[in-house]
Amino acid sequence: MAQPRRVLLLAVLELTLICVGSQGQKKPEEGKDKEFTCPEGAGNGNFADPQTCRRFYQCVDGYPYLNRCPSGLYFDDINKLCTFKNEARCGPILTTPAPSTEPPVDLAKKCDRSACNLPYCFCSKDGTIIPGDLDPEDTPQIIMMTFDGAVNLNNFDHYMRVFTEDRQNPNGCAIRGTFFVSHEYSNYLMIQKLAHEGHEIATETISLQQGLQDKGYEEWVGEMIGMRKILTHFANISKSDINGMRAPYLKPGRNTQYEVLQDFGYVYDSSVGIPPLKVPIWPYTLDYKIPHECRSGTCPSRSFQGIWEVPLNAHYVESYEGGHCPYLDQCVLHNHDSEEVFEWLKEDFERYYHQNRAPYMMPFHTNWFQIKELERGLHKFLDWTQTLPDVWYVTITQALLWMTEPQPLKQVNSIDAWNCKKSRENLPPAACNLPNSCALSFRPPELNISSTRYLVTCKECPVRYPWLGDAEGKGIDGSDVYNPEN
Repeated sequence: MAQPRRVLLLAVLELTLICVGSQGQKKPEEGKDKEFTCPEGAGNGNFADPQTCRRFYQCVDGYPYLNRCPSGLYFDDINKLCTFKNEARCGPILTTPAPSTEPPVDLAKKCDRSACNLPYCFCSKDGTIIPGDLDPEDTPQIIMMTFDGAVNLNNFDHYMRVFTEDRQNPNGCAIRGTFFVSHEYSNYLMIQKLAHEGHEIATETISLQQGLQDKGYEEWVGEMIGMRKILTHFANISKSDINGMRAPYLKPGRNTQYEVLQDFGYVYDSSVGIPPLKVPIWPYTLDYKIPHECRSGTCPSRSFQGIWEVPLNAHYVESYEGGHCPYLDQCVLHNHDSEEVFEWLKEDFERYYHQNRAPYMMPFHTNWFQIKELERGLHKFLDWTQTLPDVWYVTITQALLWMTEPQPLKQVNSIDAWNCKKSRENLPPAACNLPNSCALSFRPPELNISSTRYLVTCKECPVRYPWLGDAEGKGIDGSDVYNPEN
C-alpha cells in the first residue's frame, strides 16, 4: 500500500547542500550569496529565497548556502521543506508571535532541585545534569531508536533488519525501539508482532492533521485517545502498555495537549524539538519550566506534575555538514556513501558519549530506509556501537524507568525492566497466523470521493474504516466517548 504523499515526500528530496570543506567544496566566503543575509538572531536553519520559491537558503553560523528544490517542487516557508506547488506557501512569510493567553499565575516556575526529587520529579537548571548526580563514566549510554508514522509493508522488513537477534545489549537481551504509530495505512498484524517482540508501541495521532497545535481539548482527545483505542482494539495491546505520545510534525499542543496526557494517564510526551546545543539535554518532568528554548513555539507554559518530556535534541556535526535536524532523515545526507553516513552518525553520537551521557535518540521516518546508503550507514553504526560495553538500546519507557531510579553502570544488569526474560512475562499475545485483510471504504473529510483502505488485523473486520469519532469502525458517527481517568 502506498504511503500518503506527505509521508514519502522527504524520500524524493535530493537537495544539493553546499558544505564547508576544502576538498573541491566551496568555502563559506565562496558559497555566500551577496544578495541574501541570514536573519539576525534567527540562528541556524532554512530560509526562503525572496526571489523564487524554487530555492531556499540554509544558514549555518551566519552564512547562507543556496539550495534548490528538486524538479517540480517548491519551498514551503511554513514547514521549511520542498513540497508540491499547490501545497507550498512561498516566502518569506513574516511570523508574529501569538499574544500570550496564559494568566501569569499559571506559568511554570524555574527548576527548584531542593523540591524536585526522584522518582516523581526531575529537573536541572540547564537540563544537562545526569540523574542521581552520577559521573558520566558510571552512567550507561542509552540509545533510543524511535520510528514515526504507519507500520506496513513499506518499512516492516527494514525494521526487522535493524532489530536482529544478533544485536544485543550487554546483558544478552536483543535491542529494542519505540514506535509512534499513526493510523492511516497501518498494518495492525505487524504492530502486534512488534509489541510481542518487546518493542514499545506509543501513539502519534489518527489523522496526522496539520495545525493540531492550535486545536482544542476535544480535538486532542479524539486524536490521541482515539489512536490508543485503535491500537488496543486492532493490535491487542493493553492500554496500560501505551505510555507515551508524539505530536504530529513535532508541534506540541501548548498546554492543551498536556492536559490530555495528564487526564488520560500517559507517562510521557516526546514532541519537543531542541535547537543545536553543545551539551545535549536529558529528559525531564514538566513540574517546572522547560530548561531550553522551545523550537516550535508551542510548548507548555504551565506545570504538569509528574509528566515526563523526552525531547528531541538536534542532530549535527561540528562542521554542520548536512545541516541539523530533529529527525535524522531531515539532515541532508543523501549524497553520502554508507561510510560517510556512519562517520556522521558516530560524530553526532560521541557528543553524548564523551560528555554527559544524555540518552541518544535516533528518530526516523520511513524515508530513511528507502535510500540504501543511509540504511547501510545506519547498520554500520549499529554494529560499531555493539563493540562498546556501556551502550544500551532500550525503549523510552525502559529509559525512564532507569531515570526514576538511576543505578551506576556496574549495577545495570540487575534492572528488571531491562531484563528480557523477566519483562517477557507481560508482553502482548503473539499475532495470529491467519489475519483478516479488510477492504474498507474511506472518504477523508477534506475530499468528496471515497477510496479503499486495507486494514490487516487479528480481530474481526470492522463495518467501516476506523477514524476520528469511531475508533472501532462500528459505522456510527460520534460513537466514541472518552472520560478522563483521574
